[in-house]
Amino acid sequence: MTETHATITPGAPVFPPGRYGRRREPGRRRPALVALLATALVAALGLAAFSMYGKYGDPTYDAQVITYTDITDSQVVVDFRVTVPAGGSATCVLRARSHDGAEVAREEVTVAAPPGESQAAARHRLATTARPFIGEVVRCRPAD
Repeated sequence: MTETHATITPGAPVFPPGRYGRRREPGRRRPALVALLATALVAALGLAAFSMYGKYGDPTYDAQVITYTDITDSQVVVDFRVTVPAGGSATCVLRARSHDGAEVAREEVTVAAPPGESQAAARHRLATTARPFIGEVVRCRPAD
């Protein structure tokens, strides 16, 4: 059965009285509260990002692998360069991985830049537990 337009007022649905409870009035919006909460959320996320960057993302200690050579069943020699503050030193984590991606060696190496220089070059032999496929610098941080 279809409804005719003569029995329904345009724009508003008609419900039987008492059948569905009373209709709520539209709630009052609080744009100031929403803006305040959004600002607090952005500030908290910014503070967390700044904290994490300071802890894990120091670009002052940037490492670059120059080459890895002398690959045998028990070693790989890694040549690398580290950017440090002038005359500073860094502790770098080196690792070697096998062809399937398994880590076969990991060592921490401390390198120091010559006085007045901002780059330290180093060569380190990693003793491995299996034949390595690649030698790499995982990260560098200020020396202890």
